[in-house]
Amino acid sequence: MAGRTNSPGQTVSGRLLSVLDCFSVARPALTLSEVARHSGLPVSTARRLIGELCAWGGLERTADGRYRIGMRLWTIGSLAPRQRDLREAALPYMHDLFQATKENVQLVVEEGGRALCIEKISSSRAVPTRTEVGGRLPLHATGVGKAILAFSPHELLAEVVAPGLARLTPQTITEPGRLARALREVRTAGVAYSYEEMTLGAVSVAAPVTLLGSGVCAALGIVAHSHTVVDRLAPAVRTAALGISRSIA
Repeated sequence: MAGRTNSPGQTVSGRLLSVLDCFSVARPALTLSEVARHSGLPVSTARRLIGELCAWGGLERTADGRYRIGMRLWTIGSLAPRQRDLREAALPYMHDLFQATKENVQLVVEEGGRALCIEKISSSRAVPTRTEVGGRLPLHATGVGKAILAFSPHELLAEVVAPGLARLTPQTITEPGRLARALREVRTAGVAYSYEEMTLGAVSVAAPVTLLGSGVCAALGIVAHSHTVVDRLAPAVRTAALGISRSIA
């Protein structure tokens, strides 16, 4: 039974999920009014649902009165086998890659037509990036995204292209035909590049991580300063991605 709701057709569970959907890397902590605004729920409903989530441990209240994701949700999320097994297999290779390059090393999976970062290793010397663990990146403008697109079914590319390719910098590829040609080059080379297409001053190189019988399941990439000759890093990235692929086979 859907139960009583102020939003016609929306179930109680749907309203709870709409509250949780308000939180993201960009919005890690929110006030009651912000949750109500982002979820589209009345303040009274948002207050009641937040109270239930806090009592359960899904949300917690901070000292300044805001709300953030609680430890119980984090514990449950860490049980997801896809991310857990992949991260555990990838981390040794990521650490080796970081030690050899001292650059940002990222591991992403595709989710909802975007690249979801599930692990990152960085340092103060590395170029600043927009990527945070749990954050999402566009597939068409990043090395890791192109690595996934190139080795995924064509339907994913069609899904990404359909709403239009957003221009993030003057270097971003926004023409579907040009992107398709770039992805053919990725399939031939086995690695993907992004030259200041996501962030000015940053370049990247990435390679797909594949699962036997299931195709590409993730991408491993390095993000470096734009003066870096990323071609020289490509063999190391490709070797690490192949090592991860073997580990999860």
